[in-house]
Amino acid sequence: MSTERQVTIFTDGACQGNPGPGGWAAIICSGTEKKELSGADPATTNNRMEMIAAIEALKTLAPGTEAQIFTDSTYLQKGITLWLPSWKARNWQTAAKTPVKNKDLWIQLEELCTTRRVSWSWIEGHAGHPENEHADQIAKTAIIGLAMRM
Repeated sequence: MSTERQVTIFTDGACQGNPGPGGWAAIICSGTEKKELSGADPATTNNRMEMIAAIEALKTLAPGTEAQIFTDSTYLQKGITLWLPSWKARNWQTAAKTPVKNKDLWIQLEELCTTRRVSWSWIEGHAGHPENEHADQIAKTAIIGLAMRM
């Protein structure tokens, strides 16, 4: 990626079955450059794939970078912006007093956000937004690639 300190990221996760084989994708836009990342997991959930897309994208950014992340996952967007402080205050319990799912990923995501200036925006999925649609296709292709390797 370029050395610019401001980037836009589009993320998506997909699953065939939930749980089931899943794929994730991130498109990182910095100036005129675009970088695509993707991966897959043979046994996962769509929420984990959404989170991993954001985590892997943020890992590529230098500390101090300003990033705007667009996700079609309200779970990811609300989790990181609204719910996380309450979960931590309740010792990783939900309001219903059940353990928070994906705690391991929430911890990683929060750590990455402490050294980068990240803003989170929800974007409606499957609504024709070019980068969101492309991220969705990359994530689904990662699942196909996983199936071919197995």
